[in-house]
Amino acid sequence: MNHSSGKKPDPGPDDGLSFRELVGPVTPLKTRGRAHLKKRQPPPRPLFLEADERAVLDESISGGPSQPPLSASDEISFRRKGVSVSILRNLRSGKYAIQEELDLHGMNATQARTALRQFMNELLMSDTRCVRIIHGKGLRSGPRGPVLKGKVVEWLPQWDQVLAFVTAPENNGGTGAVYVLLAR
Repeated sequence: MNHSSGKKPDPGPDDGLSFRELVGPVTPLKTRGRAHLKKRQPPPRPLFLEADERAVLDESISGGPSQPPLSASDEISFRRKGVSVSILRNLRSGKYAIQEELDLHGMNATQARTALRQFMNELLMSDTRCVRIIHGKGLRSGPRGPVLKGKVVEWLPQWDQVLAFVTAPENNGGTGAVYVLLAR
C-alpha cells in the first residue's frame, strides 16, 4: 500500500473495533505501591575541591581574612579542637619524624596555593603523619611582611586532616617553616 500519495489508507476490517474488543480481557499487574526508578548517583567529587571552593567563596564574600599581618619573627601555632596541648608541644620539639617536605620559596600566592593543594592531596592518599612546609620568612617581601607565611596559616586549617601545626625549631627553618601533623 502506498501512503505517499497524500490519501488516507483504506480502513481495514479491524478499524471499527474498540481496543478492548481487539485485546480481550486484561488483568492488572499486582504491585506494592508505586514503581521507583533508581536515580543515577552523581560522580564523586574530591573532598578537598569542595573545601577549597567553599573557602574561596567565603573569602570573596568576607573581603578576605581579617587576621593581623604576621611579621618575619612571629611564631605560629594551630591545633584543632580535641588535639591536646601535649601533642602540640611534641610537634614543636620535633618528636614526630618529618616524612615529607614542601618548599614554597619564590612562589607567588597563587602558585603556592596550587602547590600546597597538590601536596596535601598526595599526602592524604598516603600514610604520612608529619610534614614540614617551608614558607619563608618574607624578608624580601618589603614592608607588607611575609605573604606566604600568612597564607599558609590561613590555608592549612581548611583541611580537616590537619590536626596541628607549629613554627619549626630554629635549626629546621625556624619562623620560615612549619611542622604539620596530619590525621591518619
